[in-house]
Amino acid sequence: MNTLVEKEKKLQNSLASYNRVIVGFSGGIDSTLVLDEALDVLGKENVLAVVANSELFSDDEYEKAIHLAKKLGAQVKGVHLDYLADEHISNNTPDSWYYMKKIFYTQMLAIAKQFNADIVLDGMIMDDNSDFRPGLRARDEAGALSILQQADMYKTDVRKLAQDLGLTNWNKLASCSVSSRFPYNTKLTSAKLRQVISAEKALKELGFMSVRVRVHQNVARIEVPAADISKLIAERTKVTETLTMIGYEYITVDLQGFTSGRMNQSLSNAEKESILVG
Repeated sequence: MNTLVEKEKKLQNSLASYNRVIVGFSGGIDSTLVLDEALDVLGKENVLAVVANSELFSDDEYEKAIHLAKKLGAQVKGVHLDYLADEHISNNTPDSWYYMKKIFYTQMLAIAKQFNADIVLDGMIMDDNSDFRPGLRARDEAGALSILQQADMYKTDVRKLAQDLGLTNWNKLASCSVSSRFPYNTKLTSAKLRQVISAEKALKELGFMSVRVRVHQNVARIEVPAADISKLIAERTKVTETLTMIGYEYITVDLQGFTSGRMNQSLSNAEKESILVG
């Protein structure tokens, strides 16, 4: 097994094979490591961080990503992606992640051409290969590169290396599209998405930093880590008042605790395989 030093060297060697690159930058630790290493290897003039904003993510995350990319010393370009204009995405179909990433990579390729970049880089890691990630197909179709995967890096590698490099967000919690808070085949609207973003922001302000508000019509099902469930229940009056004001009629706590990708559990293995291969 390669050591972390060897993996970083492999990553740097891969980056050195390009003259100019663009990095799809979310502000998460994976894409932060890619951007930081690219800047170190290729120089600021040859690296462009592209930050996408949309209704599926909070404006706070977008603004923080812009700020972080600039803080790292990168050239930055912000773009807005109208995901809800695609019916697969607005209807939250099981293959909607593929269409989201298809829109994303199409925009990245256009910007790469303008920047005269050799390649589009993203922050996918080895862990993503064992998860349900329809976006990987869109990545392959676009010819984009998950350079951390080339270096055989897992989340533990990324966090350790990022910490060693002094990256301030080395332990940042992962975030994902707000569409994941709704069951598949639920019609998504701007209002519904904003409602979830507001609810999760309110809960974070109450001290629940790792939280999901899953929505089932007029029911808000709150997921926090198992260790935080008792704290959430102790705060039930405040939580109920807050989410009721935001617009939910019923407020519940998921006793199984926080689980990433919970809505994917409704899909059979056959359905997942069909979506992944196209």
